[in-house]
Amino acid sequence: MLGSWADGLAGLECGGVSAWEIGLACRESIKPTFGSVRRRANALSGKRVERFDALALRAGLGSTLTRVGFDSARLCLALLYFGVGLVGGSVFSLELAVLLGFGCSVAGWLALGSALRKEAGLRSGRLGSQLGEMAEVVALGLRSGLSFDRALALYCTHFDSGFARDCERARQQWTLGLVSREKALRALADSYDSAMLSRIVENVVRSLRFGTSLAETLESAAVEARSVHKAEVEERVAKAPVKMLIPVGTLILPAMLIFVLGPIMLDLMEGM
Repeated sequence: MLGSWADGLAGLECGGVSAWEIGLACRESIKPTFGSVRRRANALSGKRVERFDALALRAGLGSTLTRVGFDSARLCLALLYFGVGLVGGSVFSLELAVLLGFGCSVAGWLALGSALRKEAGLRSGRLGSQLGEMAEVVALGLRSGLSFDRALALYCTHFDSGFARDCERARQQWTLGLVSREKALRALADSYDSAMLSRIVENVVRSLRFGTSLAETLESAAVEARSVHKAEVEERVAKAPVKMLIPVGTLILPAMLIFVLGPIMLDLMEGM
């Protein structure tokens, strides 16, 4: 458990406070500070359990983060943020300290879920180019006469990325006989919110089961993955000017108006 916790934190895409909050949840999964949350975690409804499991899996922490650790970490964060808000508000008044403390405690309670969703989004967002690389390298290995396992090992050895590390962990699982190859590949696809990866995995499983040509399938998948990634990048670039309107409208434009209209207003006031 400790080794998987360290491996999971080493592959986090997010940083700063979000990474620290996820690290706290992983440590609480090993030894929870609030052991009483175990009963509450066991009493959760089936839909809430499924949502938590899906979120932890897509954040790359399916085998590291537990529901007990998640709830215990949320309590720790709520108390910590409550103390920060209480100290910060006490500088001004007691009423503000209480209000700020309760507000910060709610923010601390919700912070861990936001950090996990951010990590899941970053993992899926950075998959585009890595998925195309994987498909091309594995297809090249298959064209050279290598088996699928050897071709995938070639990609995992020569590429240092989060997706390559996940592929290596999945390959080790079926190589050591812990799970079947189909189950490991499907678990890899479930750990990313990517329809493209799910289709590639299903094509790989089908080709390996029935002995059909896999190299051509991966080559076409690589072309499609690069096209989809290019379209996503172009979409983000197109949205950038729209997002810039918010800081321009709230920060830059008022300062420019004051700079331009200030002397005119002063002259009008002196003339009156």
